[in-house]
Amino acid sequence: MLQNESILSVVDNSGAKKILVIRCLGGSNRRYSRIGDLVIATVKKAEANKFTKKEEKVVMALIVATRRYFRRQNNTWIKFSKNCAILVEKKDKKIKPRGNRIFVPLLAEFSQWGYENLFKLKPEIL
Repeated sequence: MLQNESILSVVDNSGAKKILVIRCLGGSNRRYSRIGDLVIATVKKAEANKFTKKEEKVVMALIVATRRYFRRQNNTWIKFSKNCAILVEKKDKKIKPRGNRIFVPLLAEFSQWGYENLFKLKPEIL
């Protein structure tokens, strides 16, 4: 579970390396975010000449891996070694990734949650 001020690794090729969670989306008093949730974050570490403007430093991210256990419907549990996210843009209730590659395996549940366009980037599926 991630909360405000949590630091995440970015696992796509958008240019950001580390982000800090500003706000967990999904309610006014929501404290924690899990795999598959959207968060508002700021870029803390990036590649050279990326995210130079102030508006670009505040981004929206989708959490794809956490160290906290994730329970599947068949009562199996999945745990990742670090907290990871990918940067996304939200337009007309559709989520579009900012990068064009993902460097970690994605859960198969993302297609059930409405993130089918992530699988067009051809990541490994868990």
